[in-house]
Amino acid sequence: MKNLCKILSGALAMTVFAVVSAWAVCPVCTVAVGAGLEGARLLGVDDVITGIWAGGLTLSLFFWTAGWLKKRGVTNPLWQIVVPFVGYYALLGALYFMPGVLTFGANTLWGMDRFLLGVVVGTIAFWLGARWYVKIKRDNGGHARFAFQKVVVPLSFLMIATAVFAAIIYL
Repeated sequence: MKNLCKILSGALAMTVFAVVSAWAVCPVCTVAVGAGLEGARLLGVDDVITGIWAGGLTLSLFFWTAGWLKKRGVTNPLWQIVVPFVGYYALLGALYFMPGVLTFGANTLWGMDRFLLGVVVGTIAFWLGARWYVKIKRDNGGHARFAFQKVVVPLSFLMIATAVFAAIIYL
């Protein structure tokens, strides 16, 4: 099972790095969120915090795929938005069916599964960060105010959500 996970992770990494360009959420941001997610899991961080980063990564992959499809001429909203969104979140939900990874409802906070709660919070935080970046860019004449602002703003929203839930859990 571990070898299968390594092979799938390697294939995903090769796919991510094989993409030439992206217009929605940049590849650097996606890789940074993915690194934060894997680092949290390796360090034994609570499932809420890990879920926050998983939600951010999943939404980032969705934005990235939607931008890629739009660039390739896919204009049907079903194929451009619904299919990637449902597909990526279904893959994230598949974690509950992998033996030994997650058990739904075994670990709850406020009556909700911790990982699922984190995914919801992370998705919302990343979406708010991405939308805020678009607003800042629009208000600045279509230009970012500083280099890598497209990366910094969504990641800072994820870090703030992480800090809030870390304070709730660990204090």
